Amino acid sequence: MQRRTPRWLVAGALAAVGALALTACGSGFNSSSGGTSSGLTSSKKALTVLIGSSGDAETAAVKSAVADWSSTSGTKATVTAANNLAQQLSQGFAANKPADVFYLSADAVAGYAANGSLLAYGDQLKNKSDFYPTLVKSFTYNGKFYCAPKDFSTLALEINDDMWKAAGLTDADVPTTWDQLEAVAKKLTTSKHVGLGIGGEYARVGAFMTQAGGNLMNDDSTKATANSAANVTGLTYAQKLAKDGVLKYAKDLGAGWGGEAFGKGLAAMTIEGNWITGGMQADYPNLKYSIHELPAGPAGKGTLQFTNCWGIAADSPNQTAALKLVEKLTSAGDQLAFSKAFGPMPSIQSAAGDWKSANPALVPFLDAAAYAHNVPTAKGAADVVTDFNSKIENLKTADIKAILDAEQKNLEALVK
Repeated sequence: MQRRTPRWLVAGALAAVGALALTACGSGFNSSSGGTSSGLTSSKKALTVLIGSSGDAETAAVKSAVADWSSTSGTKATVTAANNLAQQLSQGFAANKPADVFYLSADAVAGYAANGSLLAYGDQLKNKSDFYPTLVKSFTYNGKFYCAPKDFSTLALEINDDMWKAAGLTDADVPTTWDQLEAVAKKLTTSKHVGLGIGGEYARVGAFMTQAGGNLMNDDSTKATANSAANVTGLTYAQKLAKDGVLKYAKDLGAGWGGEAFGKGLAAMTIEGNWITGGMQADYPNLKYSIHELPAGPAGKGTLQFTNCWGIAADSPNQTAALKLVEKLTSAGDQLAFSKAFGPMPSIQSAAGDWKSANPALVPFLDAAAYAHNVPTAKGAADVVTDFNSKIENLKTADIKAILDAEQKNLEALVK
């Protein structure tokens, strides 16, 4: 099986590359373009849209939605699916020829916003109040709401139904607390598979930190909180599961990510986002599994969320049309169509009911939006997370307090 990289990870690479490649500073308004009463540029030029696609289904869905808008608005627009979104986006800015509208990950916003490449248009969106508040925080930099969240994902617990029954477990045993998770993980661990197999990275073990009441940074990434007592508690719990042999990283199971370990039967449970459904359908269509909210920790329920936005270039000669396009692409109709085509959850609250009705098995992912926490989005935070990941590679023997103290210093340096 070929490893499938979740879309948020692909887009997340923007931050790492962007930190090195953000060499061009946007000038804001193009002198050849007319202004409007809203302060946005306007022209008859066609729009260019650059996306990082998960596959043919996503590309076709976005092209169809943009074509529908073009036929109604009278403004031509072309969609390009990048081979390397991070590279092509940064090259466009460096050459002063950026796409008008583009996918942008939350951890890349700060870098592009800081050098003037992005248009801060969020407050002009007609549907601004409909977006989940925590998603708005993901795309707010220095108090400005830069771009509309295009969709999002959360983490949930996936359970192999056959292994669950073989261990003598029933629906009543689905874990809702840490103690219960530990108990079922022990029952599910055999010589052939581990009870819980996850990716060995912050984007998975960080969920335990949130359940203990912590995270690497606060939700708007203005304060470092890495070495809090809550984070020590969360990682110590995960470490105990690892020492007991009931939790293993996917790489230690011979898999590329948690979904592969789960699909191959190397783990009875995993923690992944809703992108796992596509991977299971494509590579393990006969696997019977169920999806549940993550168990609550000492501070209650907690999970991580991952999101991207529709960025608009500060140098776009037709920002007025770009804004209208984004409003169409983030409407309930378009977002529900995208969800049906390639799986993401709508970023607007008004679409929640219809999405749940259409995706009853996936409801735990959207229910988690009420208590989901953002990954760090401060400029340079991606590098700190990479460092953190390298330090928790061997969770069983990791010095948790020392690791968190080091990352606290690293993150504090970013927000001084």
